[in-house]
Amino acid sequence: MADSKPKKVINELLVEVFNHILSIEQTKLKERGVNLSMNEVHVLEAIQKTAEPTMSNIAKRLRVTVGTLTTSINRLVAKGYCSRASVKDDRRKVVVELTGKALEVLKVHESFHNEMIDAAIEDMQLEENTLLIESLEKLSSYFKDKY
Repeated sequence: MADSKPKKVINELLVEVFNHILSIEQTKLKERGVNLSMNEVHVLEAIQKTAEPTMSNIAKRLRVTVGTLTTSINRLVAKGYCSRASVKDDRRKVVVELTGKALEVLKVHESFHNEMIDAAIEDMQLEENTLLIESLEKLSSYFKDKY
């Protein structure tokens, strides 16, 4: 199946859908006044969704090194979207906190995702398409388990 047509089509579709979502997301967020890169928005989202938002936990969630995350956090701190503080009990741990400015961006980001999903469900009648939903769940599980 190395060069099979289904493999080629699936690859092209996954890449195309991924790129379309990122492009549309970037455009819509800019239209709503968010002047951050998608990477920066996704770092803010990871901080918000991490139970204990230490640098190492956030990096793990994003599947990047702490060094790579540090570069993003430095930019976000300079722009006023988050702050860093050492943990009192363990000075080696650094916790990242979101500012009100970041929370506003995340509201816009979440709103975009909700609108996108609502439109997809309505336009493509996805609620009734259990096969597609099951296939997407399997695909998601595959990537989580494999990578």
